[in-house]
Parts: sequence; C-alpha cells; structure tokens
Amino acid sequence: MFSLLFSDPDILRELYAALEGVTLSADVPVTINTLQDVLFMDRVNDISFEIAGTLIILIEHQATINPNMALRLLMYIARVYEKIIGDKNIYATKRIPIPRPEFFVLYNGAAAYPDETTLKLSDTFESGCALGLGEKGTPALELEVKVININMGRNDRIVKRCETLAGYSAFVGKVVEYQREKEDREAAIKKAIKYCVDHDILKDFLVQNSSEVINMLMTEWNWDDALAVRFEEGLEEGREEGREEGREEGREEGLEEVARNALAKGISLEIIQEITGLEMEIIKNLC
Repeated sequence: MFSLLFSDPDILRELYAALEGVTLSADVPVTINTLQDVLFMDRVNDISFEIAGTLIILIEHQATINPNMALRLLMYIARVYEKIIGDKNIYATKRIPIPRPEFFVLYNGAAAYPDETTLKLSDTFESGCALGLGEKGTPALELEVKVININMGRNDRIVKRCETLAGYSAFVGKVVEYQREKEDREAAIKKAIKYCVDHDILKDFLVQNSSEVINMLMTEWNWDDALAVRFEEGLEEGREEGREEGREEGREEGLEEVARNALAKGISLEIIQEITGLEMEIIKNLC
C-alpha cells in the first residue's frame, strides 16, 4: 500500500521536501525507478526515484525494527545503479556521472523507537582484532540510512509538510487502534478505511483503491505469517537428524496452513505460491 500510495511524482517531490526540510518547485522532474523484478524471499526496495537526474532517493517502509537496513539498501542501490547505467560502458575512459544517493527508512511499528536515528553500514563490519590487526580507521565503504518514526504524534514537523504521509500515518494508526479493540484484521482494515473516508483522510485514494488496499494489507500480514514459518524451519533444521522425517512433515503442514489462510482471504494463487513456495498443484488441491 505504501508503494502504491507514493507512486506519483508530485507526491514523491513533496515527501522528499518534507523529509529534508527543503523546498522543491513543481517543475523539478522526478523519475520513478523502483525495482520490480522480485519474488518472495528477494523483495527489493519500496520506493526509488531520481530528482532531476542529480539525486537518487531510496525509501523503505518498516513496521519492525531491522538493524540490517544499511546492508539491504547497499544491495538495492547497486541494482538501481545498474538499471540507470544500462548499456553504458563502465570500462570506457570517460567518467560516467551517477546521481548522489540518499537513504531513508520510515518506521511505524508498535515497538518503541526514537523520532530519528541513523544506521550505518560500518556498524555491521567485523572487527580485525581477532586477527591481531587492531581496529582500522575510516572504512573503505560506508552507507548511512536515516530512520524516521512516522507514528501518530511523532515527527510532526515532517508529517505536516506532506499531507499524504500524514494521511498514511493516520490510516495505519486507525488499523492498529481497531485491532487492539479485538477486531479481526479484515474488519479493522475496513473500519479504518471508512473512518478515513468519512474524515477526508486519503479519501480519493481509498475510495478508488479500497478493495486493493484490503487485499494488499491482508497479503502483507500473510507474508509475515510465512516468514514466521520459514523462521521455524530454520530452528527445526538445527535439531537432531533423527527427526528429519517429522521435520519435513511439519514444514509442509505449516506452509499449507499459511496457504489455507491466504485462500480464505481471497488472495490469488500466484501470490500464495510466492509466499509459500508450494507447488501450484498442491495449492489448487487446497482450494
């Protein structure tokens, strides 16, 4: 939903201006180049765009705290640069100009998190002390990510400068609020959509895309269910070899349960296959 909502160049221009506290005129060109060629375990960036061919902005949305975002964004930016450079000859003697990168993570999860912090790639580097090399100076490679908390009531100066970001923050806040009231997921999403439409929050977007929003959010939660299954697989694989057969059966049953839940929500067979990795014939049989 986040990627769809911020898929308009005018909104992205407004979003970047709010994040950086600058002003951009409406005629400054914005080109979207978000990576699309990805599947379940290799999903890539939420938003990537160029501003006047000079800046390239990568923005990720996170509902969980992830200390590996700098590493992930390093991988993303390399692929984006490949996309930008295209068939230009990187072995030629002429310099190839590339836009300067900037990286952001917009966080709106339930866990406590500061208004703003910075993650550095160098924080993940191994130390050379174990080899007797001591600590080295400035690393040869660095990438910094600005993490901004966009939950309701946080970073108002940023949110107020971007009406779409304020609306998104309010919408997600309502979904969370209604879930806390023991609403099931789909009911909470529908209730949040109605509230926002009635109060003119993302009204046009939600009226035009309400069914897609419901499907996307339900699918996203099923991604999380599937990731939990994959995590349990990893734990299970570390146990006794003698339980291999039972482990295989449990893994298959867990993936099929995720598939059943997704089918019950009307999610397409293709997406379910991406989530679970199950054979299409198995998924059709579960129908």
